[in-house]
Amino acid sequence: MRIALGADHGGFELKGLLHRFLEREGHTIVNVGVDAPDPVDYPDYTRKVADSVLRGQAERGIMVCGSGVGACMAANKIPGIRAGLCHDTYSAHQGVEHDDINVLCLGGRIIGSELACELVRAFLAARFSDAERHIRRRDKVTALEKESREKRP
Repeated sequence: MRIALGADHGGFELKGLLHRFLEREGHTIVNVGVDAPDPVDYPDYTRKVADSVLRGQAERGIMVCGSGVGACMAANKIPGIRAGLCHDTYSAHQGVEHDDINVLCLGGRIIGSELACELVRAFLAARFSDAERHIRRRDKVTALEKESREKRP
């Protein structure tokens, strides 16, 4: 699978570990940065991950910031992105199966390397269920997104 992988300075170290892990697992990485631990703004790299997913350059995205919260917030502002902040394996696979998340957000200062790899594995192995109730709910979220865009001045 092609994975867009990005981080800010708070996720730099974990991003490097995940890059190596994903390559060992046979995935192709679309590296959108950062490639140094210097302070940067997470929205810039979140947008790069999201754009890679939306343009079809990657099937899914992973964004790592210090807590994962900022990246998740930023990603969910981008139409077409359904991001989930996951620090447990149930949420990582269920978020895909029930909610069709396409970007996984992780906190580089929150979780350890082993858990991060387990979360990524669960996220990438999961598939959207296509159950009627899940499609209906996803479509309602998409409608909320559309309504919000239309109401803007």
